[in-house]
Amino acid sequence: MPAPDSWTATAAESVAGPLEAGELVLRRSDTQLTLSAFLHNKRAMTGVGVVVFMLLFCFVGPLIYHTNQTTVNLAIENSPPGNGHPLGTDEYGIDILGRLMAGGQSSLELGFAVGIASTLLGVLYGAISGTIGGIGDGLMMRIVDTLLAVPTFILLIIVASMYTLSLTVIILILTALSWPDVSRLVRGQVLALREREFVQAARSMGSTQRRILVRHMVPNTLGISIVTATFGVADSIYALSALSFLGIGPPPPFTDWGTMLTNGVDNLFNGYWWQVYPPLIVLVIVVVAFRQIGDSLNDIVSGQLGGRMLRRRRRRFGWVPLSARYEQDGQL
Repeated sequence: MPAPDSWTATAAESVAGPLEAGELVLRRSDTQLTLSAFLHNKRAMTGVGVVVFMLLFCFVGPLIYHTNQTTVNLAIENSPPGNGHPLGTDEYGIDILGRLMAGGQSSLELGFAVGIASTLLGVLYGAISGTIGGIGDGLMMRIVDTLLAVPTFILLIIVASMYTLSLTVIILILTALSWPDVSRLVRGQVLALREREFVQAARSMGSTQRRILVRHMVPNTLGISIVTATFGVADSIYALSALSFLGIGPPPPFTDWGTMLTNGVDNLFNGYWWQVYPPLIVLVIVVVAFRQIGDSLNDIVSGQLGGRMLRRRRRRFGWVPLSARYEQDGQL
């Protein structure tokens, strides 16, 4: 007996008509198909390559390139690139390349922490709200609307003016104000899934709300959850850099790319360009890489939700690009 989540040739023909020569019907589940499409997406894999490289650069690099990031050495202050310092030194005589690595650790740690935490909270909250429905759903969504009305960045500025921020505090604030966006998206997906045949079948077989939530609702929101988590990482890195650039981030010896930009801009007109452009370039590259991954995942997930069966064509002159390789029923 064939697996329940696979397509046989006879079943495929009964749904989409007879197969043409050179046409293959993918016999995979939605999750596997998403992974396959993601691995064949050049834009997504380029973003993943950049992120992996930056992770190695920030966390493995200091193990190879040893620098002192805490001791001031005014004898080599504002030194240009060279003489044992590939990217020069700052106004305190601290190596710029080593500072890029140390600052990247803080930025990436905050980005991944906020992205993962806010996504988990948003998925759980939105799935519960969409599953229970009724008055409970309405009350839960009013809480979300209230949190969405709070301006995140202005709140961070107010808190920074009252208290000394730390990396942990920034993570908690960004997480508390980021998950409502995720919950609204997940709730909308769950409301659409509630009327699907497999959910109705589970109810008719006596499945409890908890079982439907865990076994059916949450797994089917995996695609949109990954997309929102990716964008959440990029937005969090940008928020931390913006706070540090304004001078209201965590105090020294904490460092991140925004702090480096602040210190570098003060010396830019003195001709010390190496204190500004390296952190600026790295920050832009990392944020763009995460957004490219998120955009690619969004395109893949949106393409899957548009049709139940996707086809892959093999033409005479080899495998065509991904945009033409995957197509919906009856659509070219």
